[in-house]
This record gives sequence, C-alpha cells and structure tokens, in this order.
Amino acid sequence: MAANLTEVARHAGVSIATASRAFGEPDRLAPATLERVRKSAVELGYATPQVATGTRTIAVVVPDAANPVYATLLKAIQGQAWHGRHRIVLFDADEDLRREREAIELGCRTDGLVLCSPRLPEAEVLALVGDTPHVVINRVLPGALCVVMDAERGPTQAVEHLSALGHDHVAYASGPHGSWADEQRADAVLRACERFGIRLTRLSHHAASIQGGRAGAAAAVASGASAVIAYNDLVALGLEAGMAELGRVCPDDISIVGIDDIELAGAVTPSLTTVRMPIARSGALAVDLLLQAMVGTAPTDDTVLPSQLIVRSSTAPPGGARA
Repeated sequence: MAANLTEVARHAGVSIATASRAFGEPDRLAPATLERVRKSAVELGYATPQVATGTRTIAVVVPDAANPVYATLLKAIQGQAWHGRHRIVLFDADEDLRREREAIELGCRTDGLVLCSPRLPEAEVLALVGDTPHVVINRVLPGALCVVMDAERGPTQAVEHLSALGHDHVAYASGPHGSWADEQRADAVLRACERFGIRLTRLSHHAASIQGGRAGAAAAVASGASAVIAYNDLVALGLEAGMAELGRVCPDDISIVGIDDIELAGAVTPSLTTVRMPIARSGALAVDLLLQAMVGTAPTDDTVLPSQLIVRSSTAPPGGARA
C-alpha cells in the first residue's frame, strides 16, 4: 500500500500541514524543509498529489460565529484560503440544528465544505454532505476527513495539576447538548479523576458562553467542589463572574480551569488557567486537506493536533492556601 501524507510528515519530522505545503505551496517552506519532505515522499513511495488549481468556493459552517474560538478558526481558514485566492462563504448555525441542517445543504452547492464542530447526528451529517468534498474540524465522523484538537492530554494535565495542588473534589461544567468535544473532554476528565482518586461531579449542560457559565455558577457552588473544569474558557469566565456574585472568590474559595486559551483568558484578573487548543492550526490544515480532497489526494487518516495545559492564576490549593 502506498504511503499517505501523515506517514510522510512523520518520516520527515514535520507537521502534516508542513508536509501538505511541500506539495501545494512549496514557496512557503524553507529549502531544507522542502527537500526533507520530498525526500521522505520518494523513500516511502508517496504519490505526489496534483494540487487543485483555479479559484474555489469553500463553505464554512460554524455553530456560533460570535464565539472567539470560531472567530479564530475563521481567520485561519480565510488566511490559508487567501494564498490560492479561494472564496470563503460563512454559515452561522447559531447553535440551532435546523439552521445547521440548512447551512450544510446550501454549502454543498459550493466546491467544498469545512464543518466546524457540527452538532447534528453523524449519520445525518454524512447523508447531507454526500459526495461533496468536506473536512470536519473538532469531531470524528466515520469516513470523513477529520482534524481533531486533542481532548485527552490537556484535560488530563488539568486534573493532574489540581491533584498536585491538593484538590480531591472537582466539578466539570458541561457545554451544549450534542457537542462531541464536550463528551470527549468530560470523559477525559472522568478518567483522569479516577486515576488520581478525585471525586468528580458533572454539572448540567449549558450554552458555550459567558452567560452559560453564569447559569451554572450556583450549581457549581452547591456541589461542594473545590475546583471546576469548564467546557471552554467562556463558560469558565462566566462561572467566575457568577460565583463572585454569590460571594465566592477565585482562586481563594474555588479554582477554575478553562479550555481553549482564547486571548481573553490571559487578560482577565485572575488570569485563567486553561488548556491551549491548536485552533488556528486546525483551520489552516483543514483548508490544505480540503483542497487535496477536491482532487482525490487527501490522506485517509484523521489528524490529531496536541493540546497543552497553561497554568495561570485562577488555580491554587483548596482553601486559599499557598504552597
């Protein structure tokens, strides 16, 4: 069996995005890197892809365009598409399944689709996209080309960090119903809590927004947990604001951890401990892979990009003690 792009990237010691550029946009790579990738391709018997030519129209469907995560994704997608002067058409589903369904149907009239965290059941998504070239970001769908931000390593590091601080009861503030990423993150937190002997309370589902976090603040306080890991940074910031209204101070009374590492996370006080997700890299890579899919040369394996815990000031030992 011929080697795929993932194997070439691994052999050359580069990211799959860099390997992709070696065949699609070689002028963007340093000569030494380009030579290394192409040499690996020859050694592994990789069939050099024919790059999609001409201007393409790419539809991008997001659950909520106001969410900073999707804004970052869109900027990266637009930036990568601009190199080939490809057009981007945005569809904002507004966390509404009916709108998402219609958006995908309309998007199939373009040359290709990028689906960001789709909420519809997997069978329905696959039926809707049909034969339209497509890439899915932040969800695994059988048979689809997927770019996934790792939901295991970073959340596990968050639990390990809280355990080292002395926390023995942690709550997980869930995101929206139907979110694949929420289920993955919750499962990772559960496994890590079991590993470190920490009691876990899973809170109700709420919107992936600051208001969603505020809505869950009372339940988080009532749980008795000394730390909360939130579905994303917006929920974490909402939790902090809601808890402050209930007389709880972060991190003296309760530690809070977010996920995503949006720009605001490092600018608030206390700055937010969070799991950094490779958001921009996911968007750029999705465009590269979609262009390859249009000409039938995309790899078949899912691409998983790493996550990493970033420790800031919103976590501390329980009870406000300082090491």
